[in-house]
Amino acid sequence: MVVLTPAALVAQDAPGAMVYCKGTVWVNGNASPESSAILSGDMVQTAKEAVATITASGASIIVQPDTVVKFAIGNLSLEQGNISVASSPGLVTSAGIATVTPAANTSTEYEVTNLNGVVDVLDHKGNVSVNCGKETVDLSDGMQVTSDASGHCKRRKSAGAYPPASGDILSNPYWKYIAGAAAGGILIWLLWPHPQQPASAAVP
Repeated sequence: MVVLTPAALVAQDAPGAMVYCKGTVWVNGNASPESSAILSGDMVQTAKEAVATITASGASIIVQPDTVVKFAIGNLSLEQGNISVASSPGLVTSAGIATVTPAANTSTEYEVTNLNGVVDVLDHKGNVSVNCGKETVDLSDGMQVTSDASGHCKRRKSAGAYPPASGDILSNPYWKYIAGAAAGGILIWLLWPHPQQPASAAVP
């Protein structure tokens, strides 16, 4: 006979991640409270002037206004909009036919934009590999690449539309993170929306 301890029961029911919201945010088409657990396969969508932070094991993802992203363990799927990612190895981000894979044994900070079929990847810190569909390029700090429906990669000069998801957070003018309950290991945050916004998604 197997006896499940309370800790084991909690582990079985542990969420895939937490999402923290400022403004109107939908999870699977339903309005989310200020904080909520999400599971692998859940869809997160932000309204105009709304932002969300997804925190999972080894990763923090800033979901910018007018963005739709699907969360899965080890994978993010950016349907449209813009996200900023701070991640350890193991988290792959896909957008259209492009995929972004962090280099092994390093932490990375990068942002991905998916608008009108054009995917843009800007590497803030660390090394990432971007597969555009028909070719792959490696990016390091400050490098940027664009992928379109043809599957080819085009390098661009870095413009940096959004701040990275981590780094010198306390000095960043766009957001502040506030430490949460240490026992739960939960990160509570306050993020001011950026004035530059992607094209609007259809509201559920």
